[in-house]
Amino acid sequence: MFSAFANTFKIPELRQRILFTLGMILACRVVCLVPIPGVDAEALRDVIQKAQQSAGGGFIGLFDLFSGGAIERFAVGALGIMPYISASIILQLLTAVLPALERLVREGEGGRQKLTQYTRYLTLVLCVIQGGAMAAALRNPGTFGIQGSIVFMSGPSFMILGVMAMTVGTMLLMWLGDQITERGVGNGISLMITVNIVSRFPEAVQALVNMVRPVDGVSPYSPFHIAGLALLIFFVTAGVIAVTQAQRKIPVQYAKRVVGRKVYGGQSTYLPLRVNYSGVMPIIFAQSILMFPPRLLRMIPIDFFKDLGQALDYGGHLYLSVYALMILFFSYFWVATQFHPVQLADDLKKYGGYVPGIRPGMPTAEFLDRTMTRITLAGAVFLTAIAVTPTVLSNRFGIPFIVSSFFGGTSLLIIVGVMLDTMRQVESHLLMRHYDGFLKKGRLRGRK
Repeated sequence: MFSAFANTFKIPELRQRILFTLGMILACRVVCLVPIPGVDAEALRDVIQKAQQSAGGGFIGLFDLFSGGAIERFAVGALGIMPYISASIILQLLTAVLPALERLVREGEGGRQKLTQYTRYLTLVLCVIQGGAMAAALRNPGTFGIQGSIVFMSGPSFMILGVMAMTVGTMLLMWLGDQITERGVGNGISLMITVNIVSRFPEAVQALVNMVRPVDGVSPYSPFHIAGLALLIFFVTAGVIAVTQAQRKIPVQYAKRVVGRKVYGGQSTYLPLRVNYSGVMPIIFAQSILMFPPRLLRMIPIDFFKDLGQALDYGGHLYLSVYALMILFFSYFWVATQFHPVQLADDLKKYGGYVPGIRPGMPTAEFLDRTMTRITLAGAVFLTAIAVTPTVLSNRFGIPFIVSSFFGGTSLLIIVGVMLDTMRQVESHLLMRHYDGFLKKGRLRGRK
């Protein structure tokens, strides 16, 4: 592995790509650290900390984790890249519903560029909406139960400045991500989210150290607890890597075709079906939807609905039950909207391929659908267990959220998925130059 890291800097093109990626990541962190004027930083930090300790604080902590701490600083990049992610998800779901968008996807490169343009327009709209909501919340800290003011500027000037700065920050981050994808290594947008999450790791280590420090001569945690957490994060990370790479290989045989005097086809291959086909999307959908019911139910002047809203607060028993069921539902929902067995079966039939023992056409589509349904259940159950682990550790065992967030949930899934994808891209450059990669054993035979 160490020799593979050393070989990455022996290839000029790969070395330039890595250094360019590091430079863009540094610029991304600067955007997330430059504060917007007009806000009392200390008062805002107190608001964020008190909000995290109240009901729903886990959501605020999660958003601050994805932004790399930009929310508690009210930085230019406070919105992060999440508006772009939301716009991409919305258009991806609409593609399965609107025939016009589906035609754009099938048009090739031109259609994809048009769809990317629509995504950026929708990102701009979401930035204005979310930035306005965040600026309005800072002007009225009473919504967090905080007395006093944390904004120096009065009138609409703060709203205009805040919305413009956060919108420009998100658009700049989106452009930096595109530059990394085009001229660097890995997917730029995903890398920026990963870097923002990893940037909070030193704070998590500090919080972990503070757990074993004695308070008034007594420490609630011992070094054995820390050793147990270390083993837990090792096994959880290993499980996430295994499930992320797990796939069901469907054998496919292509019939021989005679064209003139040449014979084409006849080879055997396989169709890979991922166990965790939906990735992190079910968790994002479930978290986004469960943000609103507690607040809405508390607004109804009936005791039953107020009690129900309190039961649905972040970390409660009812919340965890509904959260788990929603992850299972959205796992199948995402597969139903993005996996098209009929189209796969038609493509196999068109190019002379078939699954051994299964007739081409509709029987193949039914076989693929049935197989995908079974493996999705295993992936959804594992995804549910990973998603609820940080909440259980934080609410049941008193572990700080910034520490428990690295034991599962969206943060760990994103880190593992992005790192594996980036390592595959770097490995492809190494193998083309006859070097050993990260993920494969053995040396390729090439020219000396």
